[in-house]
Amino acid sequence: MQRIFPVLVGALLALFLFMACVFVVDQRQFAVVYALGEIRQVIDKPGLYFKLPPPFQNVVYYDKRITSEKLNVMIDTFVKWRIIDTPAYIRSVAGSQQIAVDRINRSLRDALNNEVARRTVADMISGARAQVVENVRAKVDDDSRQIGVQIIDVRLKRVDFAPEVSERVFARMESERKQVANERRATGAAESEKIRADADRQREVILAEAYRDAQLIKGEGDAKAAGLFAAAFGQNPDFARFYRSLEAYRGSFRTRSDVMVLDPSSEFFRYFGAPADRPR
Repeated sequence: MQRIFPVLVGALLALFLFMACVFVVDQRQFAVVYALGEIRQVIDKPGLYFKLPPPFQNVVYYDKRITSEKLNVMIDTFVKWRIIDTPAYIRSVAGSQQIAVDRINRSLRDALNNEVARRTVADMISGARAQVVENVRAKVDDDSRQIGVQIIDVRLKRVDFAPEVSERVFARMESERKQVANERRATGAAESEKIRADADRQREVILAEAYRDAQLIKGEGDAKAAGLFAAAFGQNPDFARFYRSLEAYRGSFRTRSDVMVLDPSSEFFRYFGAPADRPR
């Protein structure tokens, strides 16, 4: 019995050392190996890898999740957990907190992958965030019960676009804003044309009505003038003939270049001669 105990202790230490030197990279993530705070290696291919045990080297995982919009996002999380079944905890992870954390992280990544793949970025940011967190917590808690651990809480500290898609997302947002601006400009231009057309129509109506009223007034004035002329001409027929002749002269000799070939003794020139020479 005394010989078996050192062997068991040595085996446990060897297992612990092996587990501390081994890490797994999932196909939906990449891992960064740090050595004393400096980046030593970036792994983006899935598989089993080796490293030096802590504190010489440690591994930080970054997710490559894809939402239903097919956009890579980066999610920063934290988990609160506690041991509720000590024997199961020791049997499952050999009492190692690091091994337990790795198991919880793998379950967390799988649960997040399943949730994120079915949702949009908007859902992850605000729309269904609470539901996503609760679903993830329930799934991770169910998996962690196998190693004697209870998941108290899961939080999403940050949800952000991956660097390679940020510019594309911002370009799309800019395009959408430009489209909205163009639609509003088009709507404004259409309203402007509508107002301008209505103003032109009202202008034409006002001008037509003004022209009509002017013609009516002018017609009434011409009728009154004609009546006055008729009354005046009726009182003095000679003056009427003389006035009409003057009007005829005015209309015939508007410019100096006007030329008329007539007999000077014709009736048209009757008022051009001396009063004694005019025919009666």
